[in-house]
Amino acid sequence: MEKRQNLILEFIKKHPNTNSGAIVEFISQQMPGKSSRPTVLRDIDALIADGKVVKFGSARATTYAVVIDIENYFAIDPDKRVLKTEYFNFDIWGEMHDLFTAKELSELDKINDTYRKNKSELSATALKKEIERLTIEFAWKSSKIEGNTYTLLDTERLIRDKEEATGKKKDEAIMILNHKVALDFIFANPDLFQHITIAKIEHIHKLLTDGLEISGGVRQRRVGITGTNYRPIDNRQQIMEALERLVKLINELKHPLEKALAAVLMISYIQPFEDGNKRTARTIGNALLLAFDYCPLSYRSADEIEYKKGMILFYEQNDFAYFKKIFIDQFKQGIEKYF
Repeated sequence: MEKRQNLILEFIKKHPNTNSGAIVEFISQQMPGKSSRPTVLRDIDALIADGKVVKFGSARATTYAVVIDIENYFAIDPDKRVLKTEYFNFDIWGEMHDLFTAKELSELDKINDTYRKNKSELSATALKKEIERLTIEFAWKSSKIEGNTYTLLDTERLIRDKEEATGKKKDEAIMILNHKVALDFIFANPDLFQHITIAKIEHIHKLLTDGLEISGGVRQRRVGITGTNYRPIDNRQQIMEALERLVKLINELKHPLEKALAAVLMISYIQPFEDGNKRTARTIGNALLLAFDYCPLSYRSADEIEYKKGMILFYEQNDFAYFKKIFIDQFKQGIEKYF
């Protein structure tokens, strides 16, 4: 078994995003008589369970890739990394299903039951305070990921007392207050996001970028992303088509956590706006969670560098495994820390 699994790993390393048929054919040539399809599939499942292989897509569109060593990957200069594609992968939609395993969803659903129970037992005043606390911490960390220099205490003072921190740029205060406005909107209108539309994504972007001299609506010029050679779509018509595919995907996905993760990843990947894309992605992700009574994420304890690594890995390799770990960890911590 160990020899067969090692052969499978080596094959997937050399042929990333390969399918089970190709793996079975290769193993049957290397180990005749010891490589039936069910046997190889069991080995693949074992490698996935061990965290060595990640699965993308479902049914006939299922492909496999070796889990990337993050430290080694980012030790390579961005200009020397070999990308799956430098441009937007128009075939990615088939890979954005079954983002979580059945075991992961079962565990997270059980944890979310705790969130629902705790929330139901809070008084109206206590619930309001918990929402305010999460809002402050989300506004701080989401802004910090974008380079904002406000501390958590600065952010609390700004949101609660409308007092700006000394020595900080006006735009930093606006960015944080815009996060509050956007979260206030989704907390007040959770059912609105049970069905997602492009207009709803654009509205959240507008709330987040108001007063920041960022053009509204879908961009009409190319954008670059610091730290990667990945190049988002630069054609407005194709951006609109990608957004249409995205809202269709989100609405078709069955589980709220899959909807939220797909939104966070794909809005960031498409980069539909001139600026504010990741802020919009995180906020829409929370809107989707709240719409189905799942705990929103503040990202308070997420390391900004690791967050960016997870995103860049998705941009360059369409590998969401590392970012999903961050997402799951923040979801669990949200239930422990709030409500």
